[in-house]
Amino acid sequence: MLAQIRWTKTAGSASDRFQDSSVFNETLRITNIQRHQGGRYYCKAENGLGSPAIKSIRVDVYYLDDPVVTVHQSIGEAKEQFYYERTVFLRCVANSNPPVRYSWRRGQEVLLQGSDKGVEIYEPFFTQGETKILKLKNLRPQDYANYSCIASVRNVCNIPDKMVSFRLSNKTASPSIKLLVDDPIVVNPGEAITLVCVTTGGEPAPSLTWVRSFGTLPEKTVLNGGTLTIPAITSDDAGTYSCIANNNVGNPAKKSTNIIVRALKKGRFWITPDPYHKDDNIQIGREVKISCQVEAVPSEELTFSWFKNGRPLRSSERMVITQTDPDVSPGTTNLDIIDLKFTDFGTYTCVASLKGGGISDISIDVNISSSTVPPNLTVPQEKSPLVTREGDTIELQCQVTGKPKPIILWSRADKEVAMPDGSMQMESYDGTLRIVNVSREMSGMYRCQTSQYNGFNVKPREALVQLIVQYPPAVEPAFLEIRQGQDRSVTMSCRVLRAYPIRVLTYEWRLGNKLLRTGQFDSQEYTEYPVKSLSNENYGVYNCSIINEAGAGRCSFLVTGKAYAPEFYYDTYNPVWQNRHRVYSYSLQWTQMNPDAVDRIVAYRLGIRQAGQQRWWEQEIKINGNIQKGELITYNLTELIKPEAYEVRLTPLTKFGEGDSTIRVIKYSAPVNPHLREFHCGFEDGNICLFTQDDTDNFDWTKQSTATRNTKYTPNTGPNADRSGSKEGFYMYIETSRPRLEGEKARLLSPVFSIAPKNPYGPTNTAYCFSFFYHMYGQHIGVLNVYLRLKGQTTIENPLWSSSGNKGQRWNEAHVNIYPITSFQLIFEGIRGPGIEGDIAIDDVSIAEGECAKQDLASKNSVDGAVGILVHIWLFPIIVLMSILSPRR
Repeated sequence: MLAQIRWTKTAGSASDRFQDSSVFNETLRITNIQRHQGGRYYCKAENGLGSPAIKSIRVDVYYLDDPVVTVHQSIGEAKEQFYYERTVFLRCVANSNPPVRYSWRRGQEVLLQGSDKGVEIYEPFFTQGETKILKLKNLRPQDYANYSCIASVRNVCNIPDKMVSFRLSNKTASPSIKLLVDDPIVVNPGEAITLVCVTTGGEPAPSLTWVRSFGTLPEKTVLNGGTLTIPAITSDDAGTYSCIANNNVGNPAKKSTNIIVRALKKGRFWITPDPYHKDDNIQIGREVKISCQVEAVPSEELTFSWFKNGRPLRSSERMVITQTDPDVSPGTTNLDIIDLKFTDFGTYTCVASLKGGGISDISIDVNISSSTVPPNLTVPQEKSPLVTREGDTIELQCQVTGKPKPIILWSRADKEVAMPDGSMQMESYDGTLRIVNVSREMSGMYRCQTSQYNGFNVKPREALVQLIVQYPPAVEPAFLEIRQGQDRSVTMSCRVLRAYPIRVLTYEWRLGNKLLRTGQFDSQEYTEYPVKSLSNENYGVYNCSIINEAGAGRCSFLVTGKAYAPEFYYDTYNPVWQNRHRVYSYSLQWTQMNPDAVDRIVAYRLGIRQAGQQRWWEQEIKINGNIQKGELITYNLTELIKPEAYEVRLTPLTKFGEGDSTIRVIKYSAPVNPHLREFHCGFEDGNICLFTQDDTDNFDWTKQSTATRNTKYTPNTGPNADRSGSKEGFYMYIETSRPRLEGEKARLLSPVFSIAPKNPYGPTNTAYCFSFFYHMYGQHIGVLNVYLRLKGQTTIENPLWSSSGNKGQRWNEAHVNIYPITSFQLIFEGIRGPGIEGDIAIDDVSIAEGECAKQDLASKNSVDGAVGILVHIWLFPIIVLMSILSPRR
């Protein structure tokens, strides 16, 4: 199964998930990265076999904002009636990653802690390097100057330093302002309004800004310094507006005003029958109350007027006009008719207006007559239950009678869930609830009930409407790929998860457009279709449709004999090697996903093309026998040009045809030994254990065995066999015959060894035993040196071991302890002696974790006069650091 890759990012408690993508797009690309996107990213690959593979990488986004200097002053108590002590604090802050390093200057003078008794530079508690404060104690004349704060992140990612300056004088003061407007400001909608804010003090001159207490300023707002203008104000623009003055001295100054936009809306009424009788009807001789309500802004400007049949009404003993307490029912007026008479029948009008004018009045008419009766609510017989299909538009209806007809409230009766518009109740003026794009979740009971608004203030009348939503069958699987070899059997099953109605379910099976089988469900929840023996005509897409009155659900099955895609193995140890200077080879490894699912894989089609090119070069890799699950297959790619990258495509082939392809990119990288535990090299393989020739020497080391050496070799020098005594075994040696000259050097470089980082404050570092065999036989033997090259900001080569002169016709062994704390290389340097009988050879180079045995150090290094140097590598960085720091003392 093809591995699926999922990227996740964590940063503290937050987590952002990215889209799933296949192995063909394993790169997560973030364009125009922002600071909040820094954090640790996790790549998780899984294919259902074994545990997922997880790797993580930390992404640091570096940035530096402009620094800001703020100034705070403190005035001490009077001392001996002569002066006040005045202390100034300059605080510098800049947001950054990594943390900022701050420095201060007064004019061109760099200020340091202790350089001036009147100056103190410190970091407040609990700030963790976020700021540096410059304290000027008891201000002196020289303290009135231009101060600069330089924020630096040490040029990381080429981010330059940033500087901000502040001029401190005896006039420096925090800002003060005043508003040239009233508070509050009451305006009519559509009017233009201007708010003016002016500074009354502050040095340097403060900057003025306007803000709104909730939300942003209206889009149509015009700002000009401290003047804010709203050309045509609306109710949405109402609120508190604040002018803020800031000059980075002391605290910002703030003044606010409230803008109120006049408004009248939502005019409603209700009729309350005599509360002392249980009868909900209006009757002669009893009390009746008419209430009128509006929403008014500002509420204190609201006034009501009452009319009967167009004539003004005034409060009297039988016609009592009152206004409800605003805390109980704001914006409400009442007309109490005591001892209703026939002559009281008529149309009563409530008119709401605002004293300030500019807003249209709201007029509400209420008819009181013998035909004024409480509401009644019914559901038409054919309107419940209502049956509809998912996705349709449906109208639920309740018939309301009575005079006047109140507003109808709709809600769910069977569960506490929101209505289609998201509210818990929906209003209807005609008793109809219209639902667009009905879903199956909307099935259930709906309640319609009368409200007091625009009707009688009596116990609500209720009715229920049942809604039944039909939907086509939901089935599984919606899609399933089945891979199976020829002459094998396969059975496809389509299951019903849910459907409404569930009765009279039918099914039909098709292969393409060909009808295979039809039938009807009884009590079972699934239908099956078997194929006993697959052949070419049986492969294809099978569709099973399960049908009810509302529609059909479909299961699709892709039956194919295609082999699964191979899965590249990315953890090949040292996959790159090189035989010649300009080309390299690559060990390509992969496993086959579910090899037994289809017919036997007979070959792979390998395609390769250079990155950026269009043409693929293809060849077939024959496979003998059956591939086992998890079997690692290896194929060596040769003649690849350094340092080009290549795209590799691998496609399995069976008697069915081509399977799924998979693609990867291979890149040339300098060989490394990433986790050094034990290294042994006898120079037997083609890549000579990733040893390389130094480009700066005079000639090269040569790989050779006694069986393959030139018949014209120089006698009386060089080994007769490798270290083990084998004539076929290989070793590395320097050929000192002409045209080589005395003193010329040949240098052989080991791969770079990386070690796990150690605690720099720990007592010791991990020890390694470095050993090798060397052969120095001949009357003109020169020198064999071994150097240790440390990787760091500067490359350091240290002599590790050295030997010279004739050691006889035998292999000798050397052991040296090393204690690395950083990546390193070993360098074998052979120097030609005065004549041609000076061949030098090495073999069986080893590095093992742990110190060498003491007897090896004592015997092997001294038996032949070699000079062994016990190297504690951890000392070298300290020596270098001391040499850097010494000129500053």
